[in-house]
Amino acid sequence: MNLPNKLTVFRVLLIPFFVVFLLVPIFGEPDKWIALTIFVVASLTDLADGKIARKYNLVTDFGKFMDPLADKLLVCSAMICLIELGRIPSWIVVVIIAREFIISGFRLIAVEKGRVIAASYWGKFKTTFQMIMVILMIANIGQLQVVTTIIMYIALVLTIVSLVDYLIKNKDVMSGAI
Repeated sequence: MNLPNKLTVFRVLLIPFFVVFLLVPIFGEPDKWIALTIFVVASLTDLADGKIARKYNLVTDFGKFMDPLADKLLVCSAMICLIELGRIPSWIVVVIIAREFIISGFRLIAVEKGRVIAASYWGKFKTTFQMIMVILMIANIGQLQVVTTIIMYIALVLTIVSLVDYLIKNKDVMSGAI
């Protein structure tokens, strides 16, 4: 297993620790900052694994499949926790998670046809804004509430745009599947 793939697996392994520190009172106020640190580290591994894979030609089918899945697991776990904390409306999380299920199903159909579809730039922008949104929501800084709300709606719009872009660019995958 190459370094980018190890970073992807590491990101997935960080998720339970992140969830525990965000939702389970252990140390009090420091829990939020520990959870935030874990989330930032996990998010940075997403940036690092892609750059390393492309720079050193270490792109693999495992990475093409697992990297977006790891991002989805991290961000969706965070958003579900943020519903529990009352920091994000559940309807927004439902729209975002629905998009992820649609894309995952689409990818499964593509795999059955011998294709592995990597994340698009729209998908990467979506993930970046979702991660920024989560960071701001975990930090929960009063003076940044307006910025946080704006970022949340940008992430929502990018989620929808990336879904439409993905489906249009890969519509041939559905031919014969219905």
